Amino acid sequence: MTQTVLYDYYRSSASYRLRIALNLAGEDYRQVPVDLPSKEHKTDAHLARNPQGLVPVLEIDGHRFTQSLAILDYLDRTRGLGLLPVDPAERCFVQAAAHAIAVDIHPVCNLQVASYAVKITENPEMRQQWMQRFIGPGLAAFEQLLARWEQAPYCTGDRITLPDICLMPQLYNAERWEADYSDCPRILAAKAALDAHPAFAAAHPDRHAP
Repeated sequence: MTQTVLYDYYRSSASYRLRIALNLAGEDYRQVPVDLPSKEHKTDAHLARNPQGLVPVLEIDGHRFTQSLAILDYLDRTRGLGLLPVDPAERCFVQAAAHAIAVDIHPVCNLQVASYAVKITENPEMRQQWMQRFIGPGLAAFEQLLARWEQAPYCTGDRITLPDICLMPQLYNAERWEADYSDCPRILAAKAALDAHPAFAAAHPDRHAP
């Protein structure tokens, strides 16, 4: 059987999502670090894996996949994770909450985007200002989306769903860049429950730092 291999960077939000999902699936996998600060993701070796020059890349079941949301969908369908409801309307609501983070907050707060903002403004403080400008309001909106569900104890109820997997990496970034979300009780409650979950704890960047 071909070994599952995850090419990732420990602080990458998208990589963090996949570590969580692989842990939830009980999947045995080997990590291959791709160092973003040294631009290892732009080397010929990594571009051969992913022409976009991004992480993560997951080799699993004889396939090589890119794009974390697509990979999460694959893992959900093949490993029975139950990350999205069966009912079409409820599935759409849950998916929209996840995308509020993974599609709306994360891309604009990607480090290369913030670094470009620093470059064109010639302001070294712009990186943190940029992150706070988008992460704080984005999480406040996510908090309002969560009002649809009775938390018990996760984002959308009593089982882990896609928004939980997208939320925790974004909270790691919020804390890293000192973006305040202290007035978001639903997020704080979900975070407390997810921090205690072994699959999330094992995926935390602090466990994977070089």
